[in-house]
Amino acid sequence: MTQRWEDLTFIHWRVDPALVAPLLPRGTTPDLFDGATYVGLVPFRLADAGVGRGPAVPWLGTFAETNVRLYSVDASGQRGVVFRSLEAARLAVVLAARVGFGLPYTWARMRIDRTPTTITYTTARRLPGPRGAGGRVVVEPGERITEPDTLAHFLTARWGLHTRHLGRLLFVPNDHEPWPLHHARVTHLDDSLVAAAGLPGLVDRAPDSVLWSPGVRTVFGTPRRAG
Repeated sequence: MTQRWEDLTFIHWRVDPALVAPLLPRGTTPDLFDGATYVGLVPFRLADAGVGRGPAVPWLGTFAETNVRLYSVDASGQRGVVFRSLEAARLAVVLAARVGFGLPYTWARMRIDRTPTTITYTTARRLPGPRGAGGRVVVEPGERITEPDTLAHFLTARWGLHTRHLGRLLFVPNDHEPWPLHHARVTHLDDSLVAAAGLPGLVDRAPDSVLWSPGVRTVFGTPRRAG
């Protein structure tokens, strides 16, 4: 499957690995950076999704999405992300991802609004609950980062996801060019998705990292057994 990820903001909080370890699928542990791990809130626009080499799927293949993600490593050393939740504005996508891959997609009302200097992401969960979980995030993208540091690389250079489905730990690979990253500033953050994902109180403090990207095209590979 191919798709573009556009107008994407990475908002991250540094946390104790013990806080997120119980939230990861069996067979994975928190991936660490300088002794800590991170929780990410990542809103963006998914665009031009298509299957294989086929054309993009009209309407259904373009929608807003927000995910809450953790950083994982399995017994073989494969690093990835684990999604605690994925809000999407297309019900058919939600149902297919939940049934096909065991991913915790939820159906939500979502929109992305742009001004010359800001991007606003608005989310309200529909089904499954908690109904209304979501919020509003306003971001000001800044200057291009010519040489991303090691933390930015840790948070963004992820080449697949871990998920447990039908009793098996799977790794779903993806491939894309390096993210074109920009500095960014959060000017408004009203969010309940992180708390709904099992991490209450985290968004009450300022994030430790905020990055923005105009986007990349990505290609997903065939899921394989992990660990």
